[in-house]
This record gives sequence, C-alpha cells and structure tokens, in this order.
Amino acid sequence: MRVIDIETWPRREHFEFYSRFDHPHFGLSANVDVTAFFQAVRERGLSFTVATVYLVARAANAVPEFRYRIRGGQVVEHDVVHPGTTILVNDDLFTFVTFDYAEDFRLFAAQAEVQLSYAQEHPSLDVDFGRDDWLFMTPIPWVSFTSFMHPVHLQPPGSIPLFAWGKFFGDGERLMMPLQAQGHHALMDGLHMGRFFQQVQELLDHPSGFMD
Repeated sequence: MRVIDIETWPRREHFEFYSRFDHPHFGLSANVDVTAFFQAVRERGLSFTVATVYLVARAANAVPEFRYRIRGGQVVEHDVVHPGTTILVNDDLFTFVTFDYAEDFRLFAAQAEVQLSYAQEHPSLDVDFGRDDWLFMTPIPWVSFTSFMHPVHLQPPGSIPLFAWGKFFGDGERLMMPLQAQGHHALMDGLHMGRFFQQVQELLDHPSGFMD
C-alpha cells in the first residue's frame, strides 16, 4: 500500500472538487457477453458465483483507480483488494461472505468454496469494516436490470467500489448479462469505468486463459 501525495497528484483538482459533494458516487451499468464464460464454467463444473466474483475482482485489481481509497484526508492505493459478496441463506435472507483474492484462479476457487460453506452455516452481516481493501458485490439473478444503485455511507462517503450482476438473457446466439459498477467520483471517472468493463469483457471472452 502507498499513500498518494495529493499535492503533486495530477488528479488533485478533481479529487477536491468531488470530495465536496454530498453524494459523490456514480455508477455505470452495461450488458456484457458471457457466452464463452458461461460455457467454460458449465463444462468445468464450476460455481458461477465463485467464477464471477473472481473475474470482477481480477478486472478491478487491474485498474489502479479501483484500488484507491480515501482515509480521512488521505488517499491510499492498495497493492491488492479482496472481494466480498452476498449469498442467499434461509428465510429469503442473505449473508455476507468475504474472500482472499488470489490471481491463481484454481487457488482462489478452492479457498472460496470453503469460505462459502462456512458462511452458509454461520450467516452474518459482520464484516471487518475497519478494513477498506474490499470490493463489495451482489448477484441479482432474478432481474435483467438496466440500472442499479447500492446503499452507501455518506458521513463520510464510502470509497469502496460496489458491483452487481443480474439475470442472463439471450441476444441472438449470444448470452448477455447486466453488470453494474459504482465508485467514488473523487477517485475515478467514466474513463476508468470503461477500462474496468474492457478488462471484464476480455476475461469473459477468454476464460481458458485463467481457468486452465
């Protein structure tokens, strides 16, 4: 982790401008092509949730702005950030589960299955919110949404990026899925969102590059 020198940071003016907003978050939703990815997951008998959490985390880690966090008046850049997601448990409720990110997909998937099993047996909303090296995610598999908004802290505004994905739908011979990303505008712009989505689609189109 490194502390960014705001005085010499090229983004200083943008950071100071958006830091004054009461609600400085913005989001972008887009349909991504999961045709090859879904087939690869099914052929290998993998958990779609685990594979998607990994893919989103890998794409986010590849874009530095998704690793920036605001701590008081400072900005820090983490070397790596770790995913957490919601999963359904009993009584139509959800629980949080967090994962240790590893670039090696097979290692990540093996550890994630253990963490998922534990979370299902011990549901809790207790996450170490004293840490800010998270990426928070939620699957919404019942709706092919066109927009999505997450709850966020505003006093002070949270700076952890948030993600959601929805129900698949067919588009000709392609299988599409809505994906949403939300971030703090003092730390990132639409350009960085675009880079994240480019990373996501590259991974979706070539799943054997990280699954095998």
